[in-house]
Amino acid sequence: MVVLVLLSLGFVLAYILARYMPISKRKEPKDHYYSLPGGSMGWPFIGETAAFFKPHRSDSIGRFLQQHCSRYGKVFKSHICGGPAIVSCDHELNAFVLQNEEKLFQAAYPKVMHDILGTYSLFFVSGDLHKKLRNVITSFIALNRSNPDFLLCIDQLSISLLDSWRGRTQVRFHDEIKVFTLGIMVKQLLSIGPEEPTAREVLQDFVTYMRGFVSLPIPIPGTAYSKAVKARKRLSKRVAEMMEGREKREEGGRREGSADFLDVIMSREDLNHEMKVSLVLDILLGGYETSATLLSLILYFLARAPPTLLHKLKEEHEAIRAKKGAGEPLNMEDYQEMEFTRNVIHEALRCGNIVKLVHRKAIRDVKFKEYVIPSGWLVFPVFTAANLDQSLHDNPCEFNPMRWTVSEKGMGKKLTPFGGGSRLCPGAEIAKLENCFFIHHLVLSYRWRIKEDEMPIAHPFVEFKRGMLIEIEPMEDNNHH
Repeated sequence: MVVLVLLSLGFVLAYILARYMPISKRKEPKDHYYSLPGGSMGWPFIGETAAFFKPHRSDSIGRFLQQHCSRYGKVFKSHICGGPAIVSCDHELNAFVLQNEEKLFQAAYPKVMHDILGTYSLFFVSGDLHKKLRNVITSFIALNRSNPDFLLCIDQLSISLLDSWRGRTQVRFHDEIKVFTLGIMVKQLLSIGPEEPTAREVLQDFVTYMRGFVSLPIPIPGTAYSKAVKARKRLSKRVAEMMEGREKREEGGRREGSADFLDVIMSREDLNHEMKVSLVLDILLGGYETSATLLSLILYFLARAPPTLLHKLKEEHEAIRAKKGAGEPLNMEDYQEMEFTRNVIHEALRCGNIVKLVHRKAIRDVKFKEYVIPSGWLVFPVFTAANLDQSLHDNPCEFNPMRWTVSEKGMGKKLTPFGGGSRLCPGAEIAKLENCFFIHHLVLSYRWRIKEDEMPIAHPFVEFKRGMLIEIEPMEDNNHH
């Protein structure tokens, strides 16, 4: 009995320490008008981390946020990822956090992500180094976005994937589209053809790499964390070997073909080897995962939307195809004409929530409205909550691309699907372009249906219950290629 009492007292003491110490150590704000938002610090030591990250439908905010927002409001305190935290479901505060990167807030991702992504990942670096590494990516994208070879690559790979479906009645779309988007990336970045065995090996390592982001950092063989760290080492080694091979070839003579991303970063003497490897992995990760998930979400929402939406989308692409000769590839002018398609993309980003949230930390006491965010506290701007906020969007859970037709500029200010501020995703336009080209060929080639119980799940990265298994049926007039 004595032992039980002592254990109980120890448990209560641990609870008090875990719940109140992080707050009590801070000085009370001088201005009594400001205070910490309401909330719960959860279990001792563990806090509310498990509940906060519990998988849920990505087109909803999930039970945890529903309960906390109804109880405490859109901004509340908690204990997440090992420390006291402020969770923001308020679009205004989210935008404030993103716009004050390096001034009031800085990136603060869990150790497991540091171990897997590496020291020089754009997720973690800050200041001048972040600006320098990001500029390498943005300048390459700006030069290649309208490059005819790049556009032709997207066009041809779209047609190739759809042609491979002939004679099939079912396709695991999310799995297949990952091969498509990674094929584009490895071709443009590393000059690896999508049909080469190396491309498939890179894809397998990337899937393992992704799985580790939300795993517990347990360095035991067989765990998702351990597998992801090994996958990262294999990917790094592969990139390093490619750079070494090119350096040897350059010593013996000039390399054939146009410059790819690897050539660009190899020419940068101000970057060390690990920086160069991280840049390749970062742009591969961004271009592959985001584009593939976005395409899957578009198909998911269109399959459940009124038929008039798909009909309007198809009309736009039929008009573009009618002006082109048989087999003539898509170009930048065609992309500019895909206005409704881009509205569909924006609405899929709003409803599907590829990026649920970002991890930040206050680097000084921050006052916002009636709240204070103490220095050192973690801050989680939750984009999903703002995207599905009924005070910002009429019928927020309804997939309605027409809302973008009315006021695209106004809508754009209410969304942060690619982040914001100095960490705005540099590949956002590339993702839209890939999606538009693929959708063009898809809607002119196939009809599709999705299983009733299929849904996008936030892990927090978006996955589909069955890999998004779809039933396909070729269009009668499938001869636009």
